[in-house]
Amino acid sequence: MSSDKKFVTVINCMDGRVQDAVKKYMQENYGVDYVDVITEPGPVKILAESSNLSVIEDIKKCVGISVNKHGSKLLAVAGHFDCAGNPVPKEIQIEQLKEAQKTVESFGYDIEVITLWVDGDWQTVEKI
Repeated sequence: MSSDKKFVTVINCMDGRVQDAVKKYMQENYGVDYVDVITEPGPVKILAESSNLSVIEDIKKCVGISVNKHGSKLLAVAGHFDCAGNPVPKEIQIEQLKEAQKTVESFGYDIEVITLWVDGDWQTVEKI
């Protein structure tokens, strides 16, 4: 890794409507060059409920690569409006985001974990 380039990590839904908004938010708000994106349908639910351990292990492995190889020091878990992989209201996803954050923190990497919400206009990103 070039020491002059900064990375962050995002665990995001595979839904293409949210990708650009989250990347732009992270770059603008955290002054980074690159955003490593780990995608899965409905990752907030999976991480919150520990409902698919093999997927969680894959996510953990990807986080490790971002932290250990790219030097990422910040990770965002993002939920979004109209998620096909996690079709529940925003209020429930916000609670799931809090649990997902705990799961990711339990991975044991030296990384700050935040949570984000992408609204139905596909541009508004809110830090939770």
